[in-house]
Amino acid sequence: MPELPEVETVRRGLAPVLDGQRLTRVELRRPDLRFPFPEGFVQRLAGARIETLARRAKYVLAPTDRGDTLVMHLGMSGRFEIARPEGTIRPGQFVYAADPDPKHAHVVFETEAGGRVTYYDPRRFGYMGLIPTEALPAHPWFAGMGPEPLSDDFDAAHLARAFEGRKQGPKTLLLDQRIVAGLGNIYVCEALHMARISPFRPAGKISRPRLKALVEAIRQVLEAAIAAGGSTLRDYAAADGALGYFQHSFRAYGREGEPCPNRGCGGTIVREVQAGRSTFYCPVCQKG
Repeated sequence: MPELPEVETVRRGLAPVLDGQRLTRVELRRPDLRFPFPEGFVQRLAGARIETLARRAKYVLAPTDRGDTLVMHLGMSGRFEIARPEGTIRPGQFVYAADPDPKHAHVVFETEAGGRVTYYDPRRFGYMGLIPTEALPAHPWFAGMGPEPLSDDFDAAHLARAFEGRKQGPKTLLLDQRIVAGLGNIYVCEALHMARISPFRPAGKISRPRLKALVEAIRQVLEAAIAAGGSTLRDYAAADGALGYFQHSFRAYGREGEPCPNRGCGGTIVREVQAGRSTFYCPVCQKG
Protein backbone atom coordinates (compact mmCIF):
# COMPACT_ATOMS: atom_id res chain seq x y z
CA MET A 1 0.00 0.00 0.00
CA PRO A 2 1.51 3.37 -0.93
CA GLU A 3 2.27 5.56 2.06
CA LEU A 4 2.27 9.31 2.54
CA PRO A 5 5.46 10.05 0.53
CA GLU A 6 4.23 8.06 -2.47
CA VAL A 7 0.88 9.87 -2.43
CA GLU A 8 2.58 13.25 -2.03
CA THR A 9 4.84 12.40 -4.97
CA VAL A 10 1.75 11.63 -7.06
CA ARG A 11 0.08 14.88 -5.97
CA ARG A 12 3.13 16.89 -7.01
CA GLY A 13 3.29 15.05 -10.31
CA LEU A 14 -0.37 15.75 -11.07
CA ALA A 15 -0.34 19.40 -10.00
CA PRO A 16 1.27 20.87 -13.16
CA VAL A 17 -1.39 19.35 -15.40
CA LEU A 18 -4.47 19.67 -13.15
CA ASP A 19 -4.06 22.71 -10.88
CA GLY A 20 -6.46 25.44 -12.00
CA GLN A 21 -7.53 23.50 -15.08
CA ARG A 22 -11.05 22.92 -16.38
CA LEU A 23 -11.92 19.32 -17.18
CA THR A 24 -13.29 19.20 -20.71
CA ARG A 25 -13.83 15.44 -20.76
CA VAL A 26 -14.11 12.68 -18.16
CA GLU A 27 -14.36 9.05 -19.25
CA LEU A 28 -15.16 6.00 -17.12
CA ARG A 29 -14.27 2.69 -18.71
CA ARG A 30 -15.86 0.56 -16.00
CA PRO A 31 -18.57 1.15 -13.38
CA ASP A 32 -16.38 0.59 -10.35
CA LEU A 33 -12.93 0.17 -8.86
CA ARG A 34 -12.81 -1.04 -5.26
CA PHE A 35 -16.18 0.70 -4.85
CA PRO A 36 -18.71 1.87 -7.46
CA PHE A 37 -18.15 5.36 -8.81
CA PRO A 38 -20.53 7.95 -7.33
CA GLU A 39 -23.75 8.63 -9.17
CA GLY A 40 -23.30 11.36 -11.77
CA PHE A 41 -19.50 11.18 -11.50
CA VAL A 42 -18.85 12.17 -15.12
CA GLN A 43 -21.56 14.83 -15.28
CA ARG A 44 -20.47 16.49 -12.03
CA LEU A 45 -16.81 16.67 -13.11
CA ALA A 46 -17.04 17.45 -16.84
CA GLY A 47 -16.76 21.22 -17.22
CA ALA A 48 -15.64 21.76 -13.61
CA ARG A 49 -12.43 23.62 -12.80
CA ILE A 50 -10.01 21.94 -10.41
CA GLU A 51 -8.58 24.23 -7.77
CA THR A 52 -5.22 23.53 -6.08
CA LEU A 53 -4.56 19.82 -5.55
CA ALA A 54 -4.15 18.78 -1.93
CA ARG A 55 -3.39 15.65 0.06
CA ARG A 56 -4.92 14.33 3.27
CA ALA A 57 -3.19 11.26 4.68
CA LYS A 58 -3.07 8.80 1.75
CA TYR A 59 -5.72 10.56 -0.34
CA VAL A 60 -5.21 13.00 -3.22
CA LEU A 61 -7.87 15.74 -3.10
CA ALA A 62 -9.01 17.78 -6.09
CA PRO A 63 -11.56 20.43 -5.00
CA THR A 64 -13.58 21.92 -7.85
CA ASP A 65 -15.36 25.22 -8.44
CA ARG A 66 -18.70 23.38 -8.20
CA GLY A 67 -18.29 22.75 -4.49
CA ASP A 68 -17.29 19.09 -4.80
CA THR A 69 -13.94 17.46 -4.06
CA LEU A 70 -12.66 14.58 -6.14
CA VAL A 71 -11.06 12.15 -3.68
CA MET A 72 -8.60 9.58 -5.06
CA HIS A 73 -7.03 6.64 -3.24
CA LEU A 74 -4.44 4.57 -5.09
CA GLY A 75 -4.98 1.24 -3.37
CA MET A 76 -2.20 -1.28 -3.99
CA SER A 77 -1.42 -0.69 -7.65
CA GLY A 78 -3.13 2.52 -8.79
CA ARG A 79 -1.04 4.86 -10.89
CA PHE A 80 -1.45 7.82 -13.22
CA GLU A 81 -0.05 8.38 -16.67
CA ILE A 82 0.30 12.06 -17.57
CA ALA A 83 0.42 13.33 -21.14
CA ARG A 84 0.69 16.99 -22.18
CA PRO A 85 1.13 18.65 -25.57
CA GLU A 86 4.77 19.38 -24.74
CA GLY A 87 5.48 15.82 -23.64
CA THR A 88 5.35 13.46 -20.66
CA ILE A 89 5.93 14.86 -17.19
CA ARG A 90 8.77 13.19 -15.28
CA PRO A 91 8.74 14.71 -11.76
CA GLY A 92 11.68 13.84 -9.52
CA GLN A 93 14.43 11.32 -10.15
CA PHE A 94 13.08 7.93 -11.11
CA VAL A 95 14.02 4.63 -12.66
CA TYR A 96 11.46 4.47 -15.44
CA ALA A 97 8.90 1.69 -15.48
CA ALA A 98 7.36 -0.14 -18.40
CA ASP A 99 4.35 1.46 -20.07
CA PRO A 100 1.07 0.64 -18.29
CA ASP A 101 -1.18 -1.97 -19.92
CA PRO A 102 -4.07 -0.24 -21.75
CA LYS A 103 -6.54 -2.86 -20.54
CA HIS A 104 -6.08 -1.51 -17.01
CA ALA A 105 -6.82 2.12 -17.98
CA HIS A 106 -10.05 2.79 -16.10
CA VAL A 107 -10.50 6.59 -15.87
CA VAL A 108 -9.42 9.39 -18.21
CA PHE A 109 -9.41 13.12 -17.43
CA GLU A 110 -8.78 15.68 -20.18
CA THR A 111 -8.21 19.40 -19.58
CA GLU A 112 -8.79 22.58 -21.56
CA ALA A 113 -5.02 23.02 -21.90
CA GLY A 114 -4.70 19.69 -23.70
CA GLY A 115 -3.52 17.63 -20.75
CA ARG A 116 -4.61 14.03 -20.38
CA VAL A 117 -4.43 12.06 -17.12
CA THR A 118 -5.21 8.34 -17.24
CA TYR A 119 -5.72 6.25 -14.11
CA TYR A 120 -4.50 2.63 -14.30
CA ASP A 121 -5.19 0.02 -11.65
CA PRO A 122 -4.57 -3.68 -12.43
CA ARG A 123 -5.88 -4.91 -9.07
CA ARG A 124 -8.62 -2.30 -8.76
CA PHE A 125 -8.03 -1.77 -5.03
CA GLY A 126 -8.00 1.98 -5.53
CA TYR A 127 -11.15 4.08 -5.46
CA MET A 128 -12.52 7.54 -6.22
CA GLY A 129 -15.21 9.57 -4.53
CA LEU A 130 -16.90 12.89 -5.20
CA ILE A 131 -17.80 14.56 -1.90
CA PRO A 132 -19.24 18.03 -1.17
CA THR A 133 -16.19 19.99 -0.03
CA GLU A 134 -17.85 21.38 3.07
CA ALA A 135 -18.80 17.84 4.15
CA LEU A 136 -15.29 16.43 3.70
CA PRO A 137 -14.13 16.60 7.36
CA ALA A 138 -17.19 14.68 8.55
CA HIS A 139 -17.08 12.03 5.82
CA PRO A 140 -16.33 8.50 7.10
CA TRP A 141 -13.05 8.43 5.17
CA PHE A 142 -11.76 11.47 7.10
CA ALA A 143 -13.72 11.83 10.34
CA GLY A 144 -11.56 11.27 13.40
CA MET A 145 -8.34 11.31 11.40
CA GLY A 146 -5.27 12.51 13.30
CA PRO A 147 -2.97 15.40 12.36
CA GLU A 148 -0.67 15.33 9.36
CA PRO A 149 2.82 14.24 10.48
CA LEU A 150 4.47 17.18 8.67
CA SER A 151 2.11 19.75 10.18
CA ASP A 152 2.62 21.92 13.27
CA ASP A 153 -0.21 20.03 15.00
CA PHE A 154 1.96 16.93 15.18
CA ASP A 155 4.45 17.30 18.02
CA ALA A 156 5.72 15.60 21.18
CA ALA A 157 2.82 16.97 23.21
CA HIS A 158 0.33 15.37 20.83
CA LEU A 159 2.11 12.01 21.02
CA ALA A 160 2.33 12.24 24.82
CA ARG A 161 -1.46 12.67 25.01
CA ALA A 162 -2.09 9.85 22.52
CA PHE A 163 0.36 7.46 24.21
CA GLU A 164 -0.57 8.21 27.83
CA GLY A 165 -1.24 4.99 29.74
CA ARG A 166 -0.99 2.85 26.60
CA LYS A 167 0.68 -0.54 26.83
CA GLN A 168 0.93 -1.12 23.09
CA GLY A 169 4.23 -0.43 21.37
CA PRO A 170 4.73 2.83 19.48
CA LYS A 171 4.87 0.94 16.16
CA THR A 172 1.27 -0.24 16.55
CA LEU A 173 -0.03 3.13 17.72
CA LEU A 174 1.68 5.16 15.00
CA LEU A 175 -0.12 3.04 12.40
CA ASP A 176 -3.45 4.15 13.90
CA GLN A 177 -4.75 6.87 11.55
CA ARG A 178 -6.66 8.41 14.47
CA ILE A 179 -3.33 9.26 16.12
CA VAL A 180 -1.43 10.45 13.06
CA ALA A 181 -2.59 10.48 9.45
CA GLY A 182 -0.81 8.83 6.56
CA LEU A 183 1.93 6.83 8.29
CA GLY A 184 2.43 3.24 7.20
CA ASN A 185 4.59 0.29 8.12
CA ILE A 186 7.69 1.29 6.15
CA TYR A 187 8.24 4.77 7.51
CA VAL A 188 7.25 3.93 11.08
CA CYS A 189 9.97 1.25 11.09
CA GLU A 190 12.41 3.78 9.66
CA ALA A 191 11.55 6.53 12.14
CA LEU A 192 11.73 4.28 15.21
CA HIS A 193 15.12 3.05 14.07
CA MET A 194 16.40 6.58 13.51
CA ALA A 195 15.15 7.63 16.97
CA ARG A 196 16.56 4.41 18.53
CA ILE A 197 13.22 3.55 20.14
CA SER A 198 12.04 -0.03 20.53
CA PRO A 199 8.89 -0.80 18.54
CA PHE A 200 7.80 -3.02 21.45
CA ARG A 201 8.29 -0.65 24.40
CA PRO A 202 4.99 0.33 26.06
CA ALA A 203 4.24 3.68 24.44
CA GLY A 204 3.05 5.22 27.69
CA LYS A 205 6.53 4.79 29.18
CA ILE A 206 8.43 6.70 26.47
CA SER A 207 9.80 9.96 27.87
CA ARG A 208 8.93 13.38 26.47
CA PRO A 209 12.50 13.99 25.15
CA ARG A 210 12.38 10.68 23.29
CA LEU A 211 8.96 11.51 21.88
CA LYS A 212 10.42 14.77 20.61
CA ALA A 213 13.22 12.79 18.94
CA LEU A 214 10.63 10.46 17.43
CA VAL A 215 8.62 13.34 15.97
CA GLU A 216 11.77 14.73 14.40
CA ALA A 217 12.72 11.32 13.00
CA ILE A 218 9.26 10.90 11.45
CA ARG A 219 9.61 14.28 9.76
CA GLN A 220 13.10 13.47 8.49
CA VAL A 221 12.25 10.09 6.98
CA LEU A 222 9.10 11.43 5.31
CA GLU A 223 10.86 14.48 3.88
CA ALA A 224 13.72 12.32 2.60
CA ALA A 225 11.26 9.91 0.96
CA ILE A 226 9.29 12.73 -0.66
CA ALA A 227 12.50 14.25 -1.99
CA ALA A 228 13.48 10.84 -3.38
CA GLY A 229 10.11 10.23 -4.97
CA GLY A 230 8.66 7.74 -2.51
CA SER A 231 9.70 4.23 -1.59
CA THR A 232 7.93 2.66 -4.58
CA LEU A 233 7.95 -0.95 -3.48
CA ARG A 234 6.95 -3.69 -5.93
CA ASP A 235 4.82 -2.30 -8.75
CA TYR A 236 3.93 1.06 -7.27
CA ALA A 237 4.71 4.06 -9.47
CA ALA A 238 4.83 7.82 -9.33
CA ALA A 239 2.36 10.08 -11.11
CA ASP A 240 4.06 9.67 -14.48
CA GLY A 241 4.20 5.87 -14.25
CA ALA A 242 7.87 5.86 -13.21
CA LEU A 243 9.41 3.98 -10.32
CA GLY A 244 11.17 5.77 -7.48
CA TYR A 245 14.40 4.82 -5.77
CA PHE A 246 14.09 5.53 -2.05
CA GLN A 247 13.91 1.78 -1.37
CA HIS A 248 17.68 1.73 -1.86
CA SER A 249 18.10 4.10 1.11
CA PHE A 250 16.15 2.30 3.83
CA ARG A 251 17.90 2.17 7.18
CA ALA A 252 16.07 -0.85 8.62
CA TYR A 253 13.07 -1.83 6.52
CA GLY A 254 13.74 -4.93 4.45
CA ARG A 255 17.33 -5.20 5.75
CA GLU A 256 17.03 -8.30 7.92
CA GLY A 257 20.45 -9.74 8.69
CA GLU A 258 22.37 -6.61 7.65
CA PRO A 259 24.52 -4.49 9.98
CA CYS A 260 22.71 -1.70 11.78
CA PRO A 261 23.73 1.61 10.17
CA ASN A 262 23.39 3.64 13.39
CA ARG A 263 26.81 4.96 14.34
CA GLY A 264 28.53 3.07 17.13
CA CYS A 265 25.88 0.34 17.35
CA GLY A 266 27.37 -2.84 15.90
CA GLY A 267 24.04 -4.66 15.99
CA THR A 268 22.19 -6.50 13.24
CA ILE A 269 18.75 -5.71 11.82
CA VAL A 270 16.16 -8.37 12.65
CA ARG A 271 12.59 -8.94 11.55
CA GLU A 272 9.66 -9.85 13.76
CA VAL A 273 5.94 -10.01 13.10
CA GLN A 274 4.04 -7.46 15.15
CA ALA A 275 0.25 -7.18 14.90
CA GLY A 276 0.42 -9.06 11.61
CA ARG A 277 3.00 -6.74 10.05
CA SER A 278 6.75 -7.13 9.56
CA THR A 279 8.77 -5.03 11.98
CA PHE A 280 12.43 -4.39 11.16
CA TYR A 281 14.57 -3.07 14.00
CA CYS A 282 17.91 -3.35 15.77
CA PRO A 283 17.69 -5.08 19.17
CA VAL A 284 21.00 -3.53 20.23
CA CYS A 285 20.35 0.21 19.83
CA GLN A 286 16.52 0.09 19.96
CA LYS A 287 16.22 -1.22 23.49
CA GLY A 288 14.46 1.68 25.13
